[in-house]
Amino acid sequence: MTQGSVRSLEGRVAFITGAARGQGRAHAVKMAREGAAIIAVDVCASVASDNSYDAATSEDFAETIRLVEAEGGKILAREVDVRDGAALTAVVKDGVEQFGRLDIVVANAGVCNWNRFWEMSDEQWETLIDINLTGVWKTLKASVPAIIEGGRGGSIIVVSSVAGLKALPGQAHYASAKFGLVGLTQAAAKELGEYKIRVNSIHPYGVNTPMGVDQGALEVFAKFPQYLPNFTPILSDIAFAEPDEIADTVLWLAGDGSRTVTASHIALDQGNSKV
Repeated sequence: MTQGSVRSLEGRVAFITGAARGQGRAHAVKMAREGAAIIAVDVCASVASDNSYDAATSEDFAETIRLVEAEGGKILAREVDVRDGAALTAVVKDGVEQFGRLDIVVANAGVCNWNRFWEMSDEQWETLIDINLTGVWKTLKASVPAIIEGGRGGSIIVVSSVAGLKALPGQAHYASAKFGLVGLTQAAAKELGEYKIRVNSIHPYGVNTPMGVDQGALEVFAKFPQYLPNFTPILSDIAFAEPDEIADTVLWLAGDGSRTVTASHIALDQGNSKV
């Protein structure tokens, strides 16, 4: 945004999950810069014992709040697990009461871990599916009625993964969840079109976040080097995207510049899904 220009999301309200750090923080800050008020949630705790990276903390979430407010933005932030549908509904209700409306949803929260599918415990499989797939459904279920009630339409952005376009070895549960989000995105777009609500998914490859650079992947590659070709990008000079780069696309999908785009699945994957 240049000085003196009209901010693209002026007066709108965005609900963002997994906002304590990484991609979620980048979405919140960038949307606040463009004039949106933010309803933000994050669990700020360890939720999957098989994760090999540190969980976000309350201190991380406080930094997101600080950065949003530094942009002149308003934010309602609450520590919520996306598996808790009642808590999601409550924070959306409180956010709409505080800010007067809801226009945008970014279903970003998720976890990532590794194993061959037949060696996973039931807990490893079920926890990831509950957070990464059912948690997104609960996010949309909690927020869509408020957008419909507003009568202005809106935009929902579902954060999937390159693993939602192309299954990757060592992550059958992750791919199953992320492919599931493609189906959810398409169904939601068809059901919400009459309300002028657009629904799209984005599919990043590696992103420079604690989850995106998870060292647990290296253990899998060391044990199973035959898996490595599946992870080769076309743009080999870009090891990881930056969260701000992903947020640029999310911002476009949230705004009027993408008003003809719905039920689309946008690959932000350095070409990996084509390898």
